[in-house]
Amino acid sequence: MNLREWAMFGLLGLVWGSSFLWIKVALGNGGAPLFGMPMTGEQAAFSPLLLVTMRIAFGLVGVSALMVVRGLAIPRDRRVLAASAAVGAFNTALPFTLITWGETQIPSGLAAILNGTVPLFTLVIAHFMLHDEPMTPMRLVGLVVGFLGVIMLVWRDAGGHLGSFWGQAAVVGAAICYASSAAFSRRYLRGQSPITQSFTTLLFAVGFMTLGVGLFERPVQFPTHPVVWGAALWLGLLGSCLAYLLYFSLINAWGATRASLVTYVFPVVGLLLGITVLGEPVDWRLFQGAAMVVGGIVIVNAQAIAAALPRR
Repeated sequence: MNLREWAMFGLLGLVWGSSFLWIKVALGNGGAPLFGMPMTGEQAAFSPLLLVTMRIAFGLVGVSALMVVRGLAIPRDRRVLAASAAVGAFNTALPFTLITWGETQIPSGLAAILNGTVPLFTLVIAHFMLHDEPMTPMRLVGLVVGFLGVIMLVWRDAGGHLGSFWGQAAVVGAAICYASSAAFSRRYLRGQSPITQSFTTLLFAVGFMTLGVGLFERPVQFPTHPVVWGAALWLGLLGSCLAYLLYFSLINAWGATRASLVTYVFPVVGLLLGITVLGEPVDWRLFQGAAMVVGGIVIVNAQAIAAALPRR
């Protein structure tokens, strides 16, 4: 693991960590003022499906420009295209939709923490899909600690409205999608250029989302608020285009489990931004649950962390 890869890792954590804030902004922040600008009218913000579609479309534009500049060709191998379609569905279209809808029900900081469970699910799935990432007793302990943290986070809202429960379930479902796709991508798309891999993934994803919008949103209503358009652009060009290039590069270089270590960073970033920028409420159970999730991930990846630290 060289310095360049660690720089990519840090940047990816910051970009993805702040994405939860910008999703909330693009959804209208529950009608609360955004950066001093009041949110009024039904068309002030994006609907979840339309936001995901525009986010992916903006990301695809950015990656397409890189494809042209680098002179890269679209893969023609049917197996590669089929694998890219699967990744586009389960690593982009579906989890983006689950997280975005989930944030209509729960705070962005909580969504960031729950999505941080990706390494826990990655470990379980990679154990069965990848021969070089087996389960160990230490990792099993980490899984138990991490999932107890998830249970605590969900249980803290047990007495609340049902939408909060389903919002949390949606974000956890997105984490499972990401974990499955990380192992799948490494197994079936390893060796592909990160730019090409990002392009084909986003291309299929935007196709799936366009179909979804056509089926479930009639008529399509675009928002009028300038801040939410800025949030959608940010999510597309940085949260999708740049983030995917960094993510696929790290999967190829580090493997599925180690690449998912980026989820150490974005729960902290997402939680802090939700509290400081959006004024989201917090309590001791939120921090305790978050600490257990992160602690479980640390235990799961203790060996990888020890190997990554510089030696004297």
